[in-house]
Amino acid sequence: MIFTEFRFFIFFAIVFAIYWALRSNSWRKAWILACSYAFYGAWDWRFLSLIIGSTLVDYVVGLNLGKTESPKARRGWLMVSLLVNLGALAFFKYANFFAASAVGFFGWIGLPANSVTLSIVLPVGISFYTFQTLSYSIDIYAGRLQPQKSLLDLATFVAFFPQLVAGPIVRAADFLPQLAIARSFSQVNVRACLILFMVGFFKKACVSDNLAPIVDRYFSAPETYNALSSWIGVLSYTVQIYCDFSGYSDMAIACAGLLGYELCVNFDFPYLASSITDFWRRWHISLSTWLKDYLYIPLGGNRGGQLFTYRNLMLTMVLGGLWHGAAWTFVVWGALHGGALIAHKEWKKLMTSRAAATKPKNSLWPILLTFYWVCITWVFFRANSFATAMMVIKSFVLLKSPGTQQLSLGILGFLAVVALLHWLTAKQVWTGAIAKLPNQLFAVGYGFAAAAILTLVPVGYTAFIYFQF
Repeated sequence: MIFTEFRFFIFFAIVFAIYWALRSNSWRKAWILACSYAFYGAWDWRFLSLIIGSTLVDYVVGLNLGKTESPKARRGWLMVSLLVNLGALAFFKYANFFAASAVGFFGWIGLPANSVTLSIVLPVGISFYTFQTLSYSIDIYAGRLQPQKSLLDLATFVAFFPQLVAGPIVRAADFLPQLAIARSFSQVNVRACLILFMVGFFKKACVSDNLAPIVDRYFSAPETYNALSSWIGVLSYTVQIYCDFSGYSDMAIACAGLLGYELCVNFDFPYLASSITDFWRRWHISLSTWLKDYLYIPLGGNRGGQLFTYRNLMLTMVLGGLWHGAAWTFVVWGALHGGALIAHKEWKKLMTSRAAATKPKNSLWPILLTFYWVCITWVFFRANSFATAMMVIKSFVLLKSPGTQQLSLGILGFLAVVALLHWLTAKQVWTGAIAKLPNQLFAVGYGFAAAAILTLVPVGYTAFIYFQF
C-alpha cells in the first residue's frame, strides 16, 4: 500500500474518522498502533515480528538503562540494542553483499571460494525503523532521554505508519512527548496539511512516476544512446529521486499532521544549495542529522586534528552510502560526497584567507556547480554496476558515447517546467495568496487542482524508490 493508491485514501479516511471520534488518548494510540501494524502487514505480515521484536528489545533495554548506574551494565544493555537492531539489519540487507564481496576478495588474492547466496527478502523500511529504535536506546544511555514506561507509547513511536517505511527518521525525544497529551483537532492546520499532501502527491505520481520509464530505459542500455540522451537520462533521474523521496516525506508529514502529530522537515529545496555542505543541510535532513549525532560525533567529530576530522567525515559518508544499499556503487556514492565535503572545507579556508571583496556574492555558479556534482554522484546511486556507471559518466561529462539512439527532447521541456515550479515554490510566490483564500473558494480550488493533477497520473502504481533501502 503506497500513498498514491486509491486504497490508501480509503485506509486513511477510516483511520482519520475513528481516531478523532475516540476521546481517550490511550484508545487513540492503540488505534494508531493497530492501524500501523495493519499498514505494514499489507506488505508482508511475516515481517511484523521484526518490528514487534525490536520494540520489545528496546523497551526492556530502556527500562534497564534507567535502573542501573553501573557503567559496565549500561554498556552491556546498550550493546544488546546495537547487536539486535544492527544484527537484523546486517542479516536482511547485507548478508549476500558481504558474502559476494568476500568471494571477490579471495579470488583477487588467488584463493578459490564459493559464494552461498541466500534467498533473503529485504523487509520494507527496515533501515528507517532500525535507526529510530537505536536513537531511543542511545539517547537513554547518553542521558538525553528518560526511559519510556508505556509499552504502548514506544510501540506507537516505532510503528507510526505515515513515516514507517521511508522516513523521515523520527527521534524518540521529538515524538514520544507528543503521545503524552491528547491531541485536539482545533490544533490541526488542515489547509496546510492538505496542500502539503497534494504537493507530495504531484511530485511522486505526476513527476517521478512519469520520469521512471525514461530513466529505466536509459540506464538499462546507456551505450546505445548519444551524449545528449545521457544528459536527459541523468537529469531525469536527478529529478525523479528528489520528487519521489521528498514527495513521500511531504505526504507522510501531511498525514501525521492531520492526526495532530508533527514530523520533522526532511527536505529544504536541496537542488538550490550553493555548496555540497549546504546540500547536506537540505537533503534527507533527518538522516544527515542522525548520522552527525549518532556516528560522526561519537567517532570524534572535529575534536581532533584536521586529518582526524576528515577521517570521521569520510567514514560517516561512506557508511551513509552503504546504509542506502548493499552494493559498492553506494559506497562510491558516499565516498564522492565525503570527498566533496572535505574539498569544500579546504576551499572555505582558502577563501577566508583572501580579502572579502574577492568573494563572489549572490552568484549562480556555486548552485550550478553543486547541482552538476550531485548529478554525477547520482549516476553511481542509480547504476546497477560500475561498468554502467562509468559508461554514463563518460557520456555525461566528456560528451562521448558510441550510441546513436535519442531520448525525446520534449523531456527537457518537462524538466524545465518542473524546475520553474520548484523555484517558484522555494520563493513562496503563491503561499500568501492561498492562505488568504476563503474556505469555500479554497475547497473549490483544491478540487479543481486535484482533478487536474489526476489527469497527469500514469496508469499503474510505482513503488517509492526508498522502499528498497
